[in-house]
Amino acid sequence: MSLNVITANRLNDGVVIFLTGNGWSTDLQQAETAEGKEATAALLTRAEAEPGVAVGPYEIAVERIGEELRPLRYRERLRVSGPSVDYLKPQAA
Repeated sequence: MSLNVITANRLNDGVVIFLTGNGWSTDLQQAETAEGKEATAALLTRAEAEPGVAVGPYEIAVERIGEELRPLRYRERLRVSGPSVDYLKPQAA
């Protein structure tokens, strides 16, 4: 059975956030996990009930390595770790 968390972007600044047991956090490790479709759907319903906090909540698959949660898809790993380019440095053309 797959392990999932709910992610979204914070409404006021666009920062990536994760649904926790008592709100939202920018730390994936604090995210509430769900196993199976029904539990994941319940988390998503809870996330969608707070439209003033988060925009575009959706589920992502994660794996637990030891005590650490890690997204399975590369796209989500990038969202967790931040941009793959340094916007302060000039980029090669």
